[in-house]
Amino acid sequence: MFPLIDEPRLQSEPREGVPDVIDTLPAFRDYCDLLAAGTGSLAADAERASGYRYGHEDWLVQFKRTGAGIGLLDPQALAQAGADWNDFNRAVGDATWILHDSLQDLPGFADLGMEPHHLFDTEIAARLLGMHRFGLAAVTEHFLGLTLAKEHSAADWSYRPLPRDWRNYAALDVELLIELEQRMRTELKRQGKRDWAEEEFAYALHEGMGPRKEHPVPWLRISRITEIAKDRQALAVAKALWEKRDELARRFDIAPALLLSDFSIIEAAKRKPHNAAQFRAIRSINERVRIQSDAAQEKMFERYAPIQRKVKPSLWKSVIQQALDMPRSEWPTMPSSQPNNDESQTHAPRSIRYWKDRYPERLRTLEKARKVVQQIAVDTRTPAEIIIKPQYLRNLCWTDEPQKRDVAGFLKEQGARDWQVSLIAESVSRAIM
Repeated sequence: MFPLIDEPRLQSEPREGVPDVIDTLPAFRDYCDLLAAGTGSLAADAERASGYRYGHEDWLVQFKRTGAGIGLLDPQALAQAGADWNDFNRAVGDATWILHDSLQDLPGFADLGMEPHHLFDTEIAARLLGMHRFGLAAVTEHFLGLTLAKEHSAADWSYRPLPRDWRNYAALDVELLIELEQRMRTELKRQGKRDWAEEEFAYALHEGMGPRKEHPVPWLRISRITEIAKDRQALAVAKALWEKRDELARRFDIAPALLLSDFSIIEAAKRKPHNAAQFRAIRSINERVRIQSDAAQEKMFERYAPIQRKVKPSLWKSVIQQALDMPRSEWPTMPSSQPNNDESQTHAPRSIRYWKDRYPERLRTLEKARKVVQQIAVDTRTPAEIIIKPQYLRNLCWTDEPQKRDVAGFLKEQGARDWQVSLIAESVSRAIM
């Protein structure tokens, strides 16, 4: 299926060396000139500090283009210097941008004002090609016989100056993408999936450059929140702690989890401490959050300690007490996990047990549709979840008479791409009749 690589070699540094960070207006303009004179696709990547800082903005953006070399750009410093990303856009023109897992980085590029016109996503390509491991290191190892030295993915990229080994890590993220694109395009064409890939790339580009999608109820993102779903007073405690944590994190520009972990929020919500002794017994909420890492990274992390020390445990105790004093009528509730009848077209439940217990006929229809898709997956050597999003199939089979639906039209309304619809709609229609 794929070319065989005997023994992967370690790519420990970029071939042209580790570049310095571009953080001044003259250096930015010089690199734009190099990009304008370069040729071919643009390899791109970005680094954030979301595990340390409150926001999700980019603190480093990396590029490579044939003839221009690798550029490591500091968007925050360049913004202060007055850099205009339209200069960058003009320099790049309509070149294809190569990213790995583009939906992680495109929103940040959009925030900065970048305007990619075409996309090649190496992770999407790897999934379409049926690879079981599709991280960047695994893909480069498979197609190029090179494995990347990757050691700083969880670093605080807002730290300045960036150490040399961090710059090396960032440069390696774009070092091989141009060669990787060429190899993967060849394999996509060989498997007859080139047009599929282009549709997926266009869809990802549209989604990634569009408005950010915010969670409708942000505090429900607390990890393990379902453990207290049936305890409304516990939910009140969790919600109050989350809101206070978010307020403080925003004010001090620190990652919320560095002030109070989700684990501590859930533990406090479960225990509902009513006095000082009970509160002190919750050890995690009384200790400063720390990061366990190498010595250098821990030293960098210490710059957040003064902020952490400003937030005393007594503040959390006060928040908990206020939540416990709330009248029952103000306690929050978890949204229903099951759809209402009028929502059945687009909100089919994920729980197969629920289908089995309440709607066995619908489950039988769903199993028929899944069987067909699975066979197509085997025939095309493409994962079933890539061929069609599982939720789309669940939505299709959730109503009493899905056989009366225009399957192709329904899947398009759900968001399926043309290649997916043309691949499965007719077979699924026959299966569920």
